[in-house]
Amino acid sequence: MAEIRLWNTRTRQKDLLDPIDPLNVRMYVCGPTVYDRAHMGNARPVIVFDTLFRLLRHVYGADHVTYVRNFTDVDDKINKRSQQSGRPISEITEETIGWYHEDMDALGVLRPSHEPRATGYIGEMIAMIEGLIRDGFAYEAEGHVLFSVETYAEYGKLSGRSVDDMIAGARVEVAPYKRNAMDFVLWKPSSADLPGWDSPWGRGRPGWHIECSAMSLALLGESFDIHGGGNDLMFPHHENEIAQSRCAHPEGEFARIWMHNEMLQVEGKKMSKSLGNFFTVHDVLEQGIPGEVIRFVYLSTHYGKPMDWTAEKARQAQETLRKWRGLTAGIEPAAPPAPEVIEALSDDLNTAGAIAALHKLAGAGDAAGLKASAGLMGLLQDGMGAWAEGPRVDLSAHETRLAGARAAAMESKDFSEVDRLKAAYVAAGLEVRMSKGGVELLPGAGFDAAALEALK
Repeated sequence: MAEIRLWNTRTRQKDLLDPIDPLNVRMYVCGPTVYDRAHMGNARPVIVFDTLFRLLRHVYGADHVTYVRNFTDVDDKINKRSQQSGRPISEITEETIGWYHEDMDALGVLRPSHEPRATGYIGEMIAMIEGLIRDGFAYEAEGHVLFSVETYAEYGKLSGRSVDDMIAGARVEVAPYKRNAMDFVLWKPSSADLPGWDSPWGRGRPGWHIECSAMSLALLGESFDIHGGGNDLMFPHHENEIAQSRCAHPEGEFARIWMHNEMLQVEGKKMSKSLGNFFTVHDVLEQGIPGEVIRFVYLSTHYGKPMDWTAEKARQAQETLRKWRGLTAGIEPAAPPAPEVIEALSDDLNTAGAIAALHKLAGAGDAAGLKASAGLMGLLQDGMGAWAEGPRVDLSAHETRLAGARAAAMESKDFSEVDRLKAAYVAAGLEVRMSKGGVELLPGAGFDAAALEALK
């Protein structure tokens, strides 16, 4: 059996995954707040932990891995969206969850074992809060219940920050009813126009952090193996989860290994609406870039490093996958996947190393091994390759036309027609390659055959 070692944010080293119960390896990953479509940054942890899920299933058996990824369906962002649109909250969350599944399915992502919704675990949250109050870790103030940070001596250990540093570096909500500026909300009151549930502290709704503690407890127990998410969640969300969970159940470990993926950039810059480089997964799929290509680009960078999404990377990924699909067409996958791929993935999910191993398999012409090994990473899956089969367009006439225009331009020194044709081909989604050997036009991401028909 492969030994899996993972970088543990808590211990700041690669730790051997030694499952609490090898017959039930358990992983929890923080999921989306469902008020809008998932953006490209949201997709990174989904692909990262889907790949880990696949590895765990391969090593321990599909029936011996439990993966939980939640939906936050009670949140102030959802309330605001409802108020702005005039639509019921339930309608917004159902629609958004549907979009999420649709987009993640397109990326070749397996559905987790459980996808709990926060609103389905309000009773468990109330029970946990009651226990924290009873044991002196939380207090009620003006209809709110707050966790008292100073009651948990190890607060800040995950992120490696002192409480003073956390106050200085975070947007701490100032409220007169707080005993300490860092105390965080477990329960808050709801007005008549907001979602609310009856509780010992009046009608209200849960704070964000308590949701994951209650759902992971209900589905995975007091101790489980892996907790994952983006590094933007390390503080305060994961720090607060640890504090409330360890205090509510001190006999448990909560999560043994904490994994955090780095953030996404677009063309070297932080994704931002103000910069015009903010894209949802749906946007990119609609641009004609296949989900499998998006997945390949993401896996080409180790999850612990910042990842830069670029058009050139998408083009290269599409070219590689097209070749691999041509090589493996009609091939049954070999079993098991190549040892070097398993070894790379077992070393802190080294997906870049695993892809390098896939290139070697392809170069050696090992089609069966390539398909099996790529499948372990969610690539070359059956049912996801229609994009590579088409469009079947004969581009020879256009290549001849561009070659003729170039030959004429060499004589006249007027390259305006060459430039015009090149621009039109690029706009149609073609890659233009011109060399001494001739002219080649290659369909790329978003190739639009209809645009060629309109070319005069």
